[in-house]
Amino acid sequence: MKVFDDELSARLFIWRVSGIGPAMIQRLLGYFGSIQQALQHNASQLTKAGLKPDLIQAIQDQAESTAQADLDWLAKANHRHILLLEDSRYPALLRDTKAAPPLLFVAGNPDLLNDPQIAIVGSRNPSHSGLDNAKAFAHHLAGNGLGVTSGLALGIDTASHQGALEAQGSTIAVIGTGLDIIYPASNRRLAEQIVEQGAIVSEFPIGTKPQAHNFPRRNRVISGMALGTLVVEATLQSGSLVTAQHAMEQGREVFAIPGSIHNPMARGCHRLIRQGAKLVETAGDILEEMAPQLHAFLQTTPLTTTTHELSSNLKPSSKTSAPSTHWQADEVLDEENQQLLAALGFDPIPIDQLVLRTGLTTEVVSSMLLMLELQGLVSSCGGGHYLRLKPRD
Repeated sequence: MKVFDDELSARLFIWRVSGIGPAMIQRLLGYFGSIQQALQHNASQLTKAGLKPDLIQAIQDQAESTAQADLDWLAKANHRHILLLEDSRYPALLRDTKAAPPLLFVAGNPDLLNDPQIAIVGSRNPSHSGLDNAKAFAHHLAGNGLGVTSGLALGIDTASHQGALEAQGSTIAVIGTGLDIIYPASNRRLAEQIVEQGAIVSEFPIGTKPQAHNFPRRNRVISGMALGTLVVEATLQSGSLVTAQHAMEQGREVFAIPGSIHNPMARGCHRLIRQGAKLVETAGDILEEMAPQLHAFLQTTPLTTTTHELSSNLKPSSKTSAPSTHWQADEVLDEENQQLLAALGFDPIPIDQLVLRTGLTTEVVSSMLLMLELQGLVSSCGGGHYLRLKPRD
């Protein structure tokens, strides 16, 4: 029998017991009304509630002081929070999912967790185009009032958070460690910016170190808080496909950006599209597709600064228009630029092949490609390869 002064302490204690998960905590809450009450009962009564002997023994063996690290972390700063399922600031969309975490550790602004969000995920080793697309999509969506949720990982996650921050929008990072540990460490400065302008969230207790099995587990939280999930680039073995699968199971929209058939980073997106994910080419495609859900969401949610901006950008009776994520060239291209564009295809092509096709020198082709890339007409794929970008209708 364990005695705690409040429900928060009791839930922090039991959340650290090995073998106790969201389903078991929900069972105890349903049987006893609170974890505080449950822990005051003996082994016989806990057995009647459905706990097996090994779990009961684990509870009895664990010291009551094990949750003190969590409480100490909470007390050290005003921007730190621990949200129980019953807390009004706990994200309602996540609460409605299967196996919702019984509590969330939050650093930053917890009120943002109930604003409408789009999850953006993808490869940790993306192409240059993938990074550019992630940042551009996040910038546009955040600038139109959607929170951008991702996982603080290298690659697409990092670019997505950065795009939202640069748009002065909100962004939420869901991590697979305790909030006292930033992983990867190279994203520490980014994490500080997110705390200032958004929130970092974890279901894992303070002190939890990076462990491989925790990252797929956190993916259900990323998708669970969002109205939809966008996959920018992903291989067939990517953890991003796990996030997309969670989103589908949670009844949320899944979007994917197509790519070249020669790009292994596009294969995961292509698989998702074959499975029913929405193919998108611009951020406007996402806003257009999500307009019905966003209107329904906004009608049932009090307007914050962010949701007010989103509401003003949506028109219920018409399709949402949005600029392309790529810059458009205002000026008429000269003959040589048109010649170079004609030589480019929509699959990656090396510079030396462009030199052969156009008859121009390598220096001239390189200079023209740079200008065309700045105008949003071509994209660098790395390794000296370029491809032509499709113009927006």
